[in-house]
Amino acid sequence: YYTNIPGSCNFETQDQEWTTVCGLTQDPSDDFDWNISNSAVTEQTGPGTDHTPGRGQRFLYVNSSAQKEGNRARIITTKLFPASLGVCRVRFWFWMFASGQTGLLKVYTAEEHGMEILMWSSSRNEENKW
Repeated sequence: YYTNIPGSCNFETQDQEWTTVCGLTQDPSDDFDWNISNSAVTEQTGPGTDHTPGRGQRFLYVNSSAQKEGNRARIITTKLFPASLGVCRVRFWFWMFASGQTGLLKVYTAEEHGMEILMWSSSRNEENKW
């Protein structure tokens, strides 16, 4: 499900390709990809439910246990966010818990010439919640 706000998605895409529906793309130059799933698939290694209130079931995840240090998985918005007057809000929910191999989660913005600016980062195991 996608709204007209760039990057807004709850990943309840049914049989459609989530990258297309959500306006996201896998970075072809990274080391591994993000996947879409639900708690029945990730079981012990992921959250028991997604963040969406009601009937939401799906979320994006990476399996860090199969990776080596320094490997990266990146997704990129395919649509540009509109310019704003000094205010830009990026809102998302994340779950980082119960893995000794959990790496860094980073959010970047890219300005018009492609320079990436780190906006947010987390490296700690958070509580068992979104």
